[in-house]
Amino acid sequence: MTKSKQKFIGVFDSGFGGINILRGIVKELPAYNYLYLGDTARTPYGTRSKEVVYEFTKQAVDFMFANNCELIIFACNTASSDALRKIHQEYLPKHYPNKKVLGVLIPAAEEAITKTRNKKIGVIATEGTVQSGAFVRELTKIEPKIKVFQNSCPLLVPIVEAGEQNSKATKIILENYLKPLKNKGVDTLILGCTHYGILENQIRKLIASNIAIISEAKIVPKKLKDYLKRHSEIERKLGKNGIVHFYSTDLTNKFISLGSKFFGREIKAQKISLD
Repeated sequence: MTKSKQKFIGVFDSGFGGINILRGIVKELPAYNYLYLGDTARTPYGTRSKEVVYEFTKQAVDFMFANNCELIIFACNTASSDALRKIHQEYLPKHYPNKKVLGVLIPAAEEAITKTRNKKIGVIATEGTVQSGAFVRELTKIEPKIKVFQNSCPLLVPIVEAGEQNSKATKIILENYLKPLKNKGVDTLILGCTHYGILENQIRKLIASNIAIISEAKIVPKKLKDYLKRHSEIERKLGKNGIVHFYSTDLTNKFISLGSKFFGREIKAQKISLD
């Protein structure tokens, strides 16, 4: 656990996918201290009920704020779509009135609106994110005339968590998930799960070159940089020692090996329990 009084930026995901987001953030903002939490013991979140996702997310928030996080980024679209609003409206005001939690869903929606030319946007995401309607809600809030076509992809998170993103089977599965969206003529595709950013190169090969891919790993770091510029009251509290701590609820050799691969350098992690 972090005993330092230095404040951290927390990055939370249900598994490995958020490490891809963290990598982008650290590259953009290397000076700050970071704490990553992957709830790998209970991944995936996308097939769970809203109530369960909210309870899991509260536990993660409690752990991260107890370990000196000043700001938490939900690098998990299921948490961002199912739990974030309730966390903002009910949990933070009561328990952490001076703390901030940010999601990744709205930045992706904003970026997609700037990229689309024909106003047809595709979204691939977990079942939970698709059923929540969060992307449809946020996209049409910005641009009411947008047409949004979604496809839930329940097999992709387990594929990434197993490190099988380069297999032939993954290519076939991706082709099946992407085909309905291609048939709708989308010109912009949101990778609506942080795990899917790890599959971006494979997806790029399967869709037309003129289809814009919206990957949160590329967008969120720039949005966070802008956020910290606008919120100096938070920025000045953050430690700037370039420290990165990793925690997992199911620490295995796979978490270390895949986590190191996704982060771009060797990581060390501690096992914790959120129950």
